[in-house]
Amino acid sequence: MKEIIRAAFVIARRDFTAIIYSKAFIFFLLGPFFPVLVGFAAGNLGEQIAKDVLQPVVGIALAKEDAGKILSARESLSKTLGDRYFARMVVVGDPAADQKAPQSYLAKKSDNLSVVVTGTLAKPVITGTANAIQRERADIELLAGYAQSGGTMTLPRSTPDIVVESANNDKTLRTVTAQGGQFLIFFLTILLAGMVLSNLVEEKSNKIIEILAASIPMESVFLGKLFAMLGMALLGISVWTTVGLIGFAAIGPDLPNFPMPAVGWPMFIGLCFAYFIMAYLMLGALFLGIGAMAATVREVQTISMPVTMAQLINFFFASYALTKTGEPIEQFAAIFPFSSPFAMIGRAALEPTMWHHAIAIIGQALFAILLLRLGVYLFKKNVMKSGSAGRAKDDGARRLFGFIKMPG
Repeated sequence: MKEIIRAAFVIARRDFTAIIYSKAFIFFLLGPFFPVLVGFAAGNLGEQIAKDVLQPVVGIALAKEDAGKILSARESLSKTLGDRYFARMVVVGDPAADQKAPQSYLAKKSDNLSVVVTGTLAKPVITGTANAIQRERADIELLAGYAQSGGTMTLPRSTPDIVVESANNDKTLRTVTAQGGQFLIFFLTILLAGMVLSNLVEEKSNKIIEILAASIPMESVFLGKLFAMLGMALLGISVWTTVGLIGFAAIGPDLPNFPMPAVGWPMFIGLCFAYFIMAYLMLGALFLGIGAMAATVREVQTISMPVTMAQLINFFFASYALTKTGEPIEQFAAIFPFSSPFAMIGRAALEPTMWHHAIAIIGQALFAILLLRLGVYLFKKNVMKSGSAGRAKDDGARRLFGFIKMPG
C-alpha cells in the first residue's frame, strides 16, 4: 500500500507540474471570467432595455392644478418608498384645452402609455387594459388621496430593531442558501471533472499510459491523475475565489444577502469544500473508468455525455428533495452517492445536526475508491489485454506464414 501511495504521489506531482506550467493553464484560469462578464453585461443591458422600453408609463390627463398635485405627491412619496415603486408619470395633452379621449393617447405607440388617468383627484378615471388597470390602480388611488391631503399626511419613520433569527428565517429563507450551495458544487464539479477524462485519453493515444502501467501499479496511475486534477481544480478555485472577493468588496452594499445556514457560515463553507471534493472524486473516478473503455476522443464524447446528463438529473433530484427534509425521498437523495453531496449540503443549510455529515463523507469517499478500483479493472481488461491479444495475433500470423521463404 505504501508503494502505491508513493507512486501515486509521483504521478500526481508530474501531472500537476506539467499542467500549471503550461500556457493552457492561464486560459483555464481565465475561462470562467468570460461567462461572468458576458452575463453581467447582458444583465445590465437587459435592465436598461426593460427600463427604457418595457417600463409602463402612466399618462396624466387631469386639470393643470390636479396634474401638478399628483406629480408632486409622487415625488414626495418616492423619497420614502423609492423611485421605482411608482410607474413613470407624464402629463399628456394640454390641460388648458379640451382633452382628447383617453383611448387616443393609448393608441400613440411612441409614448408607451399603459393607462391614462382622467376625471378629478376625488374621482379619478383610469383607462387601459384590465391587467394594466389592476397593476396601477392602487398606486394611483394612493397618490390621489395623498395629493388631496395637500401633503399634510406624513408617513412615520420607523426604528429598526434587528434580530439574528426569526421563525420565518428558520427554513423558508435558508432554502435560498441551500440552493446556492447545491448549484455551486454542481457547477464546479461539471466544469472541472472532465479534465481528468481528457488527460487520460490523451496519454492513451500517445501510448504513455501503457509505459506507466508497465512501470508502476495501475492503481497508482489512476490515483495520481485523479489527485493531480483535484489539486489543479482547487488551485483554480482559490484564484477565482480571491478575484471574486475583491470584486465583491468593490461592489459592497449591492451584494445579495443570503440567510445564515443552520450550521453557521464557517462550517457551511467547510462542508461545501468537502462535498465538492467528494463529488469531484466520484465523478472523476467515473470518468477515469470511461477513459479506460474509450479509445478515441469521439468515443469519450459519446460515453461521457450520458454521464453528464445523469449528473444533471442527480442535481435536480437533490434540489427537488430539498424541501422534503426527513421524508423518504430526501433520505434516498442523501444516501445515493451521486446525489448525496448536493442533498447533504442542502441539509447543512436547513438543519444544525452534524454527525450525519461525517457518515455521508465517509460513505462518499468509500464509493469513490470503489469507482477507482472499477476503472483500474476496466483499464486492465480493455487496454492491457488488447495489447496481448495483438501480440498473440502476430505470433499466429508468423506460425501460419512461417513456411513461406522470401526470395533472396
